[in-house]
Amino acid sequence: MRDNGRVTSATRQPETQAAATPVRLIATDLDGTLLRDDKSVSPRTVAALAAAEEAGVEVFFVTGRPARWMDVVSDHVHGHGLAICGNGAAVVDLHGGPGAHRFVKVRELPRKNALDAVRLLRDAAPGTVYAVEQTFGFNQEPAYPKLHMEVPDILAPAEDLLAPDSHTAGEPVLKILAYHPDLDPDAFLTLARIAIGDRANVTRSSPSALLEISGPGVSKASTLALCCAERGISHEEVVAFGDMPNDVEMLTWAGRSYAMGNAHADVIAAASGRTVANNDDGVAVVIERLLDESR
Repeated sequence: MRDNGRVTSATRQPETQAAATPVRLIATDLDGTLLRDDKSVSPRTVAALAAAEEAGVEVFFVTGRPARWMDVVSDHVHGHGLAICGNGAAVVDLHGGPGAHRFVKVRELPRKNALDAVRLLRDAAPGTVYAVEQTFGFNQEPAYPKLHMEVPDILAPAEDLLAPDSHTAGEPVLKILAYHPDLDPDAFLTLARIAIGDRANVTRSSPSALLEISGPGVSKASTLALCCAERGISHEEVVAFGDMPNDVEMLTWAGRSYAMGNAHADVIAAASGRTVANNDDGVAVVIERLLDESR
């Protein structure tokens, strides 16, 4: 993680080599970052995103959300129409609108790794319950709480949902969700990372003890790096925004990065700058300044 001694406000950035590099791509998280708490995109933010695209700066939404939850921003994807979903598990073309998105890249969680993760975490944290996120389907254990905005397709133990001969086996697994009703969220994350090791990537974006488990090496940062390499964009030319632990790798990778005013302490430590909270349009504040500086 970066030294946190030079965390700054959104209106002042440390004078580093990265700060002098022209911005070619903006990568922003959604919940707690670009979106206000009511899940809206403010008029000021809409205008800032449009201005960035007009200035030739690509904007990528990089989120833990599944593709089917992207209707909140599908009107603002502009030219390329791409978003990184599922904490890097999928690159999705949103041009078709809600329910008609197209998967451009899928980085799945192998079922063997998923089953190993379920077993190891059950042993390390008894009482953990699971849901399985696939490219189009969402399935969960009966005891998994109603945490999401949809009804599961199937209720069954995670071991059955992930079995190689399951009738869902033809559809890639993007991530598994692990919930514990009693553990502290950060303690649960640490415990899970130790228990699962390199079999999967474990992170979290919820204020509750809800973990998101993806394929080995799959993260917002690694998929964003792939997308940038395809466009000939270096990490120094990327500005990133985030608020929760699932953003840490992306903020560390980007040439410039901003923790929101409402960010988790690990995010503040990882970012090279800090902006105001999501409800105060912190992303827009920085984009406006960057565009002013480039004129």
